[in-house]
Amino acid sequence: MKLLVTIACLTILSTTAAIAQNDATDTRAGIAPDIREDKTNLKLQRGDFVAVPIPISNPTLGTGLVAGAAYFYPQSEAQKKLQPASVTGIGAMYTSNESKAFAVVQQNYWRDDKWRFTGGAGAADLKLTLLTTDQTNSEKNLDWRIEGTFFYAKLARRLQGDWYGGVLTRVVDADQSIESSVVTSSNSDFDEAGNVRSVGLGVYVEYDQRDNPLNSSSGLYFKLDALFNDEAIGSNDTYQSLASVLKSYHQQSESLVLAWEAQACRRSGTTPLWDACTVKLRGFSATDYLGTVSASAQGEARWELSERWGIVGFAGVGYVGSSFSGIRDNEPIPSYGLGLRFMVLKAKRINLRVDFARSADSDAVHVSVGEAF
Repeated sequence: MKLLVTIACLTILSTTAAIAQNDATDTRAGIAPDIREDKTNLKLQRGDFVAVPIPISNPTLGTGLVAGAAYFYPQSEAQKKLQPASVTGIGAMYTSNESKAFAVVQQNYWRDDKWRFTGGAGAADLKLTLLTTDQTNSEKNLDWRIEGTFFYAKLARRLQGDWYGGVLTRVVDADQSIESSVVTSSNSDFDEAGNVRSVGLGVYVEYDQRDNPLNSSSGLYFKLDALFNDEAIGSNDTYQSLASVLKSYHQQSESLVLAWEAQACRRSGTTPLWDACTVKLRGFSATDYLGTVSASAQGEARWELSERWGIVGFAGVGYVGSSFSGIRDNEPIPSYGLGLRFMVLKAKRINLRVDFARSADSDAVHVSVGEAF
């Protein structure tokens, strides 16, 4: 999922990063840990219903608040030992640039975690900036507004051990408007039309042996997915989406963890601009570098200073090809910086993170819950 769905749906899914599931018996998959038994003043709880407000700040959306709530379905003691709790979650987001979004998420587990389902639907009104060049080749930020609705669902089955495979579908119906027509991009790979409907079917495979999805200290994670959007099933455009990610975590001592991540993205065919590949690094807006191809790699050193406080140093490099704006096309895009961590939920190792990141032409502060990767 890219821009519209990534910013809206995944931002809201991250809301449930402090309220959704995975109990201690299985930390491999899910939106987030089940914190019903955690004692904290950050949540409102009645029985199996939990609600949490979460602050966010980043150069894409500005500063704001994501409010989320989740209902966990009761389990027997035997079920708790074999699979996470199924959950229904809702989330709403509002930020300082007047972006807003709402989503409902459902996640289910069956037959001792052999089968998994995740689905989400919602709406978003995003007020973003689009980095491009004017007629004099000077860089310029244009107002870029995206309004639309989205639906996403995937069904997975355990293949063997920590391997899962499944099918997915996604429907996005979005209107977009760009502030000025003085956009010099002649890249015909992108559909900049006002209204674009994207309907896709796909497959994916996933391997996850991390000890904790929100703050891993050991383990490996891999995912490869392919989504085929076609006019024959209702899309305005026919194009293909490929994405992969590999993450690895290594505990060097009780207080030091080294982690690295590599990602790649590819679009083939005429792609809606809001579904372009992005460079998944810190220090700039997600909308600064849009292309039909992108890749990035980054590493982190995470030090625990005390039971609750920690610091992080990170560095990485990205790449965008066939970019919309032509800015830094096929050139290295650096990212580096320092971060501060405060553990808001000790039992689940959930951190509030504040990262200061720099890139080639910009810098940014990122505030969120959970690690960057």
